[in-house]
Amino acid sequence: MAEAVEKKLFIGPRLRRIRRDFGLTQAKMAEELDISPSYLNLIERSQRPATAQFLIKLAGTYDVDIRALASDTEHQALGELREIFADPVFAGGGNPVPPQELRDLTEHSPSVADAVLRLYQAYNGAKLSGDRLAGAVGGSEDGHAHAATRAGSAGIRNPMDDIRDMIRDANNHYPELDQMAEDLYGGFRQQDDEIYAPMRRHLREVRSIDVRVMPEDVMRGELRRFDRHRKRLMLSELMEPAGRAFQVAYHLAFTEAGKTIDDLVQRADLKDPVTKRLARVAFANYFAGALMMPYTRFLDAAETLGYDIDILCQRFGASYEQVAHRLTTLQRQSARGIPFFFIRLDNAGNISKRFSSGKFHFSKFGGTCPLWNVHSTFNTPGKILTQIVEMPDGVQYFSLARTVRRAITPFSEPEPQLAIGLGCELRYAHRLVYAKGTNLDTPNPTPIGINCQLCDRADCRQRAAPPLTKMLDVDEHRRGISPFGFVDETA
Repeated sequence: MAEAVEKKLFIGPRLRRIRRDFGLTQAKMAEELDISPSYLNLIERSQRPATAQFLIKLAGTYDVDIRALASDTEHQALGELREIFADPVFAGGGNPVPPQELRDLTEHSPSVADAVLRLYQAYNGAKLSGDRLAGAVGGSEDGHAHAATRAGSAGIRNPMDDIRDMIRDANNHYPELDQMAEDLYGGFRQQDDEIYAPMRRHLREVRSIDVRVMPEDVMRGELRRFDRHRKRLMLSELMEPAGRAFQVAYHLAFTEAGKTIDDLVQRADLKDPVTKRLARVAFANYFAGALMMPYTRFLDAAETLGYDIDILCQRFGASYEQVAHRLTTLQRQSARGIPFFFIRLDNAGNISKRFSSGKFHFSKFGGTCPLWNVHSTFNTPGKILTQIVEMPDGVQYFSLARTVRRAITPFSEPEPQLAIGLGCELRYAHRLVYAKGTNLDTPNPTPIGINCQLCDRADCRQRAAPPLTKMLDVDEHRRGISPFGFVDETA
C-alpha cells in the first residue's frame, strides 16, 4: 500500500465511478473530503494527479482500497490504443507512435484517448460497411465509391461495442441493482431450499403473472415469451432448471427494478434506440444474476469455498456460466471479491462475451491467442482446465476454462459448443481452490499474446498472421518455426 500512496496517480475515471456509486454530487463529495469543488473537478478530469494526502483521505472517508486505485483502467486503455495504432492506417509516415507517448495520453488526457478510440471504431465500422455494400453492388468502381460514401456518412458502430464500453466503465458493478436484488431476496419466504419457487410465487401473488413451462413445439424456437394480455410468462421446456430460474429473475428485473433500470440507461447517455434496448437487457441480466446470487451471501460463500464454481452452482441453483459471470461483478467498495476476467467463445474462436475487471486486455477487433487453453476445452467437454499464462507486458494470470451447455438441443439440431474462460492476476490465485498444489511462487507460465496481429513474440508455432507492429522479414531460402519472420527494431 505504501507504494501506491507514495506516487501520484491520475484517477479521474475511478474517482468519478466512486462518486456515482455513493450517489454524490461533486460539491457534496468535495465537502466530505474537505477540498474545493474546483479541485475535485480537476482530479476527476485527470487534469490534476491525486496526491498521497488525497488518497488517504479518500480511503478513510469511503472505505476505498488504495491498491484498487492502481492503473488498471489506464492499463486497459493503453492496450486498446496500442491495438488501434498498430493499424497500418496510422503508419503512413513510417514512424509508429512511441509506447511512452501512448502511455502519456492515457494518463494525462484520458478523454482524448477515449475520443481517439471512438473515432477509430467509427472508422472501422464505416470501412467494413463500405466493403459489404461494395460487394453487394458487384464491386464496381462506382458502386464502391457510392458504398464508401454511404458508410462514411453513417459512421456505423456496432451497438454491442457501446454496451461493452458501458459495462467496462462501470467495472461491471451496479450497486443499485445489487441492493435492490438483495432487498427482494430478503423479502422472500426463506423456507424454500431454492429461489425458483418464491420468485414464481411473488410474480403470481404480487404481480398477478403466471409462470408456465411450455412444450418446445408451442414455443417454436423461443426460450422465453411474455404474453401481456394473459399476463403469462412462458418458458421453454428445453431450458434446464438454472436457465428457468434466471429467466424468471430476468422478468422480475422489469417488474421490481424497472425505474432503476430506466435511470441507469438514461445515465449511460446512449444514442440510438437499439443500444438503449440492449442496455436494458444487460441491466436486467445483471439484476437476475444478483437476485439468484445475492451479493453478500454469494461473496461470503465464494471466499469460504475458495471460489469453487461447481459447489457455488449447487448452493445457488445456478449454471456454471451464471456463476462465472457473477464472480466478475463482486466489486462493491466495502466488500470486494477477486477481480476476474471472463470470456465466452465458440469452437471457431468467435467471442460472444468478454469482460475484464483487471489488467487483462481483450482485443476489440480480433480473436484470442491459440496457446490459451480455453480453446483446448472442446477436446475435454465439461472438464475444468487450469493454466498460468504470461502476457507480453510480463503480467501473469491464473486461468481456468471449461465447456458449458446451455438449453437442451433437439436431436435433429446441432448442439452449440461454447467455452468459458475465467481468470485473475496470479497474485490472487492463492485464494482459489483450483490453484492448490500449483507452485505460485516460481511458476512456469505459458507465454501468450492478445492475438497474432498484436503479438510480438517470435518463433511461435501457432502464429497465424504477422504482427502489424513489425516489418516482415522474408527469406525464400529459410523457414523458421513460425511461417512469418519479422524484424525486431528494438533489438
